[in-house]
Amino acid sequence: MTEHRHAAARPTAAGPWVFDTRDIGRRAGSSRSYHREVPASGMGLEGVIAVPDGGEVELDLLLESVVEGVLASGTARTVVVGECSRCLESLSSEVEVDLMELYAYPHSATDATTDEDEVSRLIDDLIDLEPVVRDAIVLALPQVPLCSPDCRGLCSECGGKLAELGPDHGHETMDPRWAALQKRFGADRDNSEEN
Repeated sequence: MTEHRHAAARPTAAGPWVFDTRDIGRRAGSSRSYHREVPASGMGLEGVIAVPDGGEVELDLLLESVVEGVLASGTARTVVVGECSRCLESLSSEVEVDLMELYAYPHSATDATTDEDEVSRLIDDLIDLEPVVRDAIVLALPQVPLCSPDCRGLCSECGGKLAELGPDHGHETMDPRWAALQKRFGADRDNSEEN
């Protein structure tokens, strides 16, 4: 189960993330499988790596009636895009997360013995999977995305991609306090070479 919870909002039966559990019934052991693709633009770490505009999450779920509520288990898959934190190249990656969340029935022992943010709740026999999936995807994403594990990044002097610049790439650096002497001696050397 996820550690971070969003405040429970009243789901509506029309939302793509909402599942109606009435057809499963409350008899322990009854279940139903679902496959659904739902819109998920912006899900992830905004400005770092996230589901792009127009993106979707593919859900493969089993909703099972248990004594205390409905157990939702399965997987969520999506494609995220971002940029490498070292070389700034665009990157794309598929993310798949496993889900397992108990949605407690109202007035069940679990509902009565847990705080509101400790367990998800069924509201009017509906469950909203978006907060659970969002948390799972965010936790699965790298905080520092890389185009490859051995990305060397950019040259701090010229901004070129180090992987493309080659091993001999370098820049001559001089202490600015010696710059005036370099100009003077460089100018004298140029004059002596002309004579």
